[in-house]
Amino acid sequence: MDKNLTNPDPSIIGRIASVDFFRGLTMFLLIGESTHLYSHFNKIEGSSVMHFIATQLDHHEWHGLYFWDLIQPFFMFIVGVAIPFAVANRIKKGDSGQTILHHAIKRSLLLLFLGWALYCIEPGEIVFRFQNVLAQLSVTYMVAFLIFKRSFTFQLIFTLVVLLLTDLAYRFFPVEGFNHSWVAFENLGAWTNNKIEGVDKTSIWASINAIPTIAHTVWGVLFGQLLMSTRPVKKKIQIMLMAGLAGLLIGYSLDFLNITPIIKKISTSSFVFASGGWAILALCFSYWLIDVKKLFASGSKFFIIVGMNCIFIYLFFHIGGANLVSSIFVPFTKLFFSWAGDISVKIVSSLATWLSLWYMCYWLYKNRIFIKI
Repeated sequence: MDKNLTNPDPSIIGRIASVDFFRGLTMFLLIGESTHLYSHFNKIEGSSVMHFIATQLDHHEWHGLYFWDLIQPFFMFIVGVAIPFAVANRIKKGDSGQTILHHAIKRSLLLLFLGWALYCIEPGEIVFRFQNVLAQLSVTYMVAFLIFKRSFTFQLIFTLVVLLLTDLAYRFFPVEGFNHSWVAFENLGAWTNNKIEGVDKTSIWASINAIPTIAHTVWGVLFGQLLMSTRPVKKKIQIMLMAGLAGLLIGYSLDFLNITPIIKKISTSSFVFASGGWAILALCFSYWLIDVKKLFASGSKFFIIVGMNCIFIYLFFHIGGANLVSSIFVPFTKLFFSWAGDISVKIVSSLATWLSLWYMCYWLYKNRIFIKI
């Protein structure tokens, strides 16, 4: 293995702005979803452009890929990218390997608890749900952390084996009544959901998505190590471009050749490859734009501010914070914009809520309050 890929350059540890930008942009888009803004676009009459945007800002019903299907992979990927930077900074501060490991374990368990707690209460009972991004991230983060010191070859082969075994399990695992590999509610993911949650028909989203999407976070680690390496900038960009395009080629070919369909809701191998490819290319573009060309260095701070408190704002809008903030604006937007119609009132209210949630992150950033786990 090339030592340049694993030996970090001390001068750039913690100074890759595109990593914080990528994380912040992803979370900023999630904040927008929490305001219900995207769903309003589809209700604008006579605008095929807005209808197209609304479609892309929603999950595909089953077989296919929309832009919004990339958001969770982006988030899990960028968490992986940040792992080598975070560990290097802790070592720089004098933390021992044992201390860092204990922190990683506690963080993983807390992510699992928070992800479960957001969706655990059903009418009259408590149900264990594992579909939430935080719960699934608790698994992918821990696995990626445990193997990130291994060689590039080991990490890559590990993810490919995970994807292969998951694909084979969907095809051949003998489960009576759930033997249609790629049919909604009739596959291994649906059976696993039923066993975990104890009910006959649960969410279409599979809890075992945490297994194949380990690849997203581990691949993030690999490219975090690449960014920290002493390789020339041009070479880093070339590697990211080739890897991203390879991911797209593999993912879309598996789908086009009817080998494995792209299905986000059960994270098929073709989906993981395709979304992973897009994630790598997005990181490559961000790195080129912000860190290399310095073309968006100042503007990127708008999104970096969100990324610095991403877990806090994610939890805040998931427990109803966005609805609470929106309820403050609705009376005023109705007063001043009712003449433009109901949909205009809703859009303005959503935009005001979105900006307010961003300002919360800005206030925390300005006062140097960073809520982390």
